[in-house]
Amino acid sequence: MDIREEIKDLAMNFEACRKTLAAMGDETRQHIILEMMRMDYNGSRVPDITARTNLSRPAVSHHLQILKDAGIVKMRKEGTMTYYYLDPDMASFNRLSEALNQAVAICAKLPDRSGKDEA
Repeated sequence: MDIREEIKDLAMNFEACRKTLAAMGDETRQHIILEMMRMDYNGSRVPDITARTNLSRPAVSHHLQILKDAGIVKMRKEGTMTYYYLDPDMASFNRLSEALNQAVAICAKLPDRSGKDEA
């Protein structure tokens, strides 16, 4: 595959990662993910996350919805309780990792344009 085709393929992969990139770009959501990693593996409830993040319940719910839409977080209901947990398949993270690795591989093929080698 020539470099133009590789870049076109990368553009499509970035498009597929757009929600993940947007979700991960927010410092508060990064903090929520880290706290969820530290918490009970059976899932976390909004009040539990609220207590660990000093955010309001509506704010936590809003951020969890964005993380859910990005495929980072999943949820399950048990009676009236809702539990949130990190996607065990990590498909969205894997897709992002693959796109970043693809970008690194393409960049390695590009000529050095820094001007360092010019005398």
